[in-house]
Amino acid sequence: MINNGMHKNDVLGRISLLATTMIWASSFVVLKSTLDHITPLWVLTVRFTLATVLLMIIGGKRLKKVNKEYIRGGVLMGSCLAMAYAVQTYGLVYTTPGKNAFLTSSYCVLVPFVSWVLFAKKPNKFNIIAGVVCLAGIGCVSLNGDLSVNRGDALTVFSGIFYALHIIVSARSVDGKDPIVLTVIQLAVAAFWCLITAAIFEPVPSNIPSDCIIGILYLSLLCTGVCYLLQVVGQKYTPAPTAAVILTLESVFGTLLSIALGKEHLTLEILIGFVLIFAAVFISETKLEFLKRKKSK
Repeated sequence: MINNGMHKNDVLGRISLLATTMIWASSFVVLKSTLDHITPLWVLTVRFTLATVLLMIIGGKRLKKVNKEYIRGGVLMGSCLAMAYAVQTYGLVYTTPGKNAFLTSSYCVLVPFVSWVLFAKKPNKFNIIAGVVCLAGIGCVSLNGDLSVNRGDALTVFSGIFYALHIIVSARSVDGKDPIVLTVIQLAVAAFWCLITAAIFEPVPSNIPSDCIIGILYLSLLCTGVCYLLQVVGQKYTPAPTAAVILTLESVFGTLLSIALGKEHLTLEILIGFVLIFAAVFISETKLEFLKRKKSK
């Protein structure tokens, strides 16, 4: 037993999620630098391909479980994932890492509304409150003085729709399946779509600097392959509300790192927007359950 009655697995779960959050947060800055030398779709092609190979090695004999249901779920998940990452990464070309991190996190707020459109399942009051707060935050972050929106910010917000679809599809695909096997398939599908589109729309990269290669390896093996495993472990041993709170910190850590490295210049308006978006994601993910528990004591 650990202090406060927590089991070792509880601690392991929380540490895994916190590590995932911090590593993902660093990916925004690393990816921004990488995009100075390699176009988005080729970065994603390499990133998903290497992550797939890593998880195939780790998965080993588990891959024998693959059947039609795994393939169907993996194709749907991988297709949504490829679209989400592609739009988000193109958005990062035209905006800052901090903005990209916070605006991407709005997908958590979008999930209930996308479900409403697809399955006629109405959002609850917390989802609606979070949606209004998030919209205000996006306005503070993205709107210019003439009420126009930066191209990168618009693309990043739009990517949230595909991330929301990915969450919904994943929830319907993972039941009773091995998460590592399903992750291998979805990453392989994402790599396939990125390769096809990169070959059609972008020039093949050449003269890649060594620091850029290190950045791609970091994004591929650590930020994608390892983080997916840590997330699986973390969510296995951590209650959903607690996991949601930890994962919402990704945008905060990402922005702090961007500021520390001099890649982010905050105005009061943008800072207020970040706070509002974080609050919206927090409300949407937790439904303020901790307040209910306090009242019941």
